Amino acid sequence: MFEIKDLDETRAPLLDHLIELRTRVIRALLALGVGFAVCLYFADEILGLLVWPLKQAFPEGEGQLIFTKLPEVFFVELKVALFAGFMVSFSVVADQLWDFVAPGLYAREKKAFLPFLFATPVLFAAGASLAYFLVMPVAFKFFLGFGGEAGGLTVQALPSAGEYLNLVMQFILAFGVTFLLPVLLLLLHRAGIVTRAQMVAARRYVIVGIFVIAAIVTPPDPGSQIILAVPLWLLFEASLMLMRLQEKAVEADRAAREAEKAEEHSAAEKQAAE
Repeated sequence: MFEIKDLDETRAPLLDHLIELRTRVIRALLALGVGFAVCLYFADEILGLLVWPLKQAFPEGEGQLIFTKLPEVFFVELKVALFAGFMVSFSVVADQLWDFVAPGLYAREKKAFLPFLFATPVLFAAGASLAYFLVMPVAFKFFLGFGGEAGGLTVQALPSAGEYLNLVMQFILAFGVTFLLPVLLLLLHRAGIVTRAQMVAARRYVIVGIFVIAAIVTPPDPGSQIILAVPLWLLFEASLMLMRLQEKAVEADRAAREAEKAEEHSAAEKQAAE
């Protein structure tokens, strides 16, 4: 049965901690290397998946990716493999980080931190999925709409493979990272750096900041900015609700510990009186 133990009783010297850190880093790098190698073998298939939003934006049977430098596609496949390899090996990397940090935490700190550890990949995947299935096809269709004729010449979109991959990675990382807003806010709240009352008082400024961030991290079309800003706003409101539940849980835990201490003190006084 899974059990969260309290702070380890043994205290390892600094050298042992450094050796363990080296071991964890090596394991994480090995996992990343294996993920990179596997994804490099399937780089063409992964690139085909990343091309899907652009294919949806082009008319049926049209559209192509070009490369203007001879090694461009080679480096594109390396980037694709590294990017996908990190996604595949993230669980192993996170597990190694947790195994290194967890022995220095108390049981209640582990219980408080574990939900954030599980929520991080889920929220990142939700943001990346929103970018992949909804935002990128809409944004690319918007950009392709500027094609046509100008001064008697045909204006045609011929995106290069390298530039397209950079744009796709920008979309996925921007949406994935910004969807981690609840994790950041709840961690700050858990650490006592911010309170729910402060967040409620600053709601209007946070909403403005959300739209500013959406304008910065997305390409300059209003559609993708709004599609990012609205979910972030909803996630912020959900964070306020979770903060309220978190405050109630902390108060209940504090009351239980105070009652336990009072009971122990009363038992000690009764024993001393006897």
